[in-house]
Amino acid sequence: MAGGRDLQLDTLRAFAVTLVLYAHFLAPGGTSFLGHLGVRLFFTLSGFLITRLLLEARDGAQFAAGPALYSFYARRAIRIFPPYFAVLAFVWFTDLEQAGSSLAWHALYLSNFWYAHRNEWTPWLLCHFWSLSIEEQFYLAWPLIVLLAPRRRIEAITIGVIAFSLAYRFYWPIAANPALARDLLPPASMDALACGALLAVRRARGADVPGWVRRGWPAFAAVFLLVVGSDPGPADSAWEWPRWLLVQVLPLVPLVAIVAACSSGLDGRIGRLAELPPLLALGRISYGVYLYHPILLAYVVKAQPWIPLNVSEQGPGRFLVAGAATLLAASLSWVLFEKPVNGLKRHFPYVARPRARTPSEARGFGATYPRAQAAVDLRPTDRSYP
Repeated sequence: MAGGRDLQLDTLRAFAVTLVLYAHFLAPGGTSFLGHLGVRLFFTLSGFLITRLLLEARDGAQFAAGPALYSFYARRAIRIFPPYFAVLAFVWFTDLEQAGSSLAWHALYLSNFWYAHRNEWTPWLLCHFWSLSIEEQFYLAWPLIVLLAPRRRIEAITIGVIAFSLAYRFYWPIAANPALARDLLPPASMDALACGALLAVRRARGADVPGWVRRGWPAFAAVFLLVVGSDPGPADSAWEWPRWLLVQVLPLVPLVAIVAACSSGLDGRIGRLAELPPLLALGRISYGVYLYHPILLAYVVKAQPWIPLNVSEQGPGRFLVAGAATLLAASLSWVLFEKPVNGLKRHFPYVARPRARTPSEARGFGATYPRAQAAVDLRPTDRSYP
């Protein structure tokens, strides 16, 4: 599984995190629908990769649900926790933005509930943690379904999750109120995660995206751009709620189509572009880029008196300086911290490795087909980390 497909998915990560950096460093007003679109792409990728990984584990000859769940949670913790809690410790130690009152919520991966409850992005320094909390909440529940539910029911369950998430957007007490809760509560993001998961489930049974998705995604993208470009009007206008719903739902089809194409491997000029080394490198460190970028922005703004470019406001100067600082920090973090820690994953295989046979067993029954008892090695697949 370590071929062009996973390489091109790294490029999708690079594209997603670039959209986030654009929204926070360059876009007028400090926000943009492109940043949210980048997060939705991350969610779709995560749903696809995690589900693919778990289904491959389930197909292993030595598969057992208990050890596979244990390994999944251990490997996720190894990948996600060290830099995440390092950032929290740094924020607590330096008392940046007086964020101490919310640290317990962030430490428990409840950032989305913290901001939804307060209905304001305070502290801004950690506001991007809402999406990481959504992912962790997904990681807690979804492996139980994929590894324990009857195999024939997983696709129906996935479609049910998508339908529930879409129905949530019609729940008027929340959907009619343009508050943070309608974007940050888990049902608002389960559709993107489950759409990626559905792609993995269909691939596992030998199918692919439906034809209408392959043929129709440009139309969905065009309508999405028209809706985004429209005037939202006042917060209580008749157009505000349907506009919000369409902006959330319309990108799902293009995002799934793009993930499907890159996971199969794009050919030709586009395929070569999707495997350019700088893009692959950015994709590999995308977690660190996403995690560290607001911290680096805070220090870049503090250093404005010593920086000849304007970094105090959104614009090219901030994008260049804060972006370069973020890339440097994320690269060092990957080489010196994250990559070495990731080596611990080898102690937590999804499928038990075969026990070495004694000489007497080797001479006995089955000695002629040792390969039949080899465990499935899923390490190459896990190169693409959500």
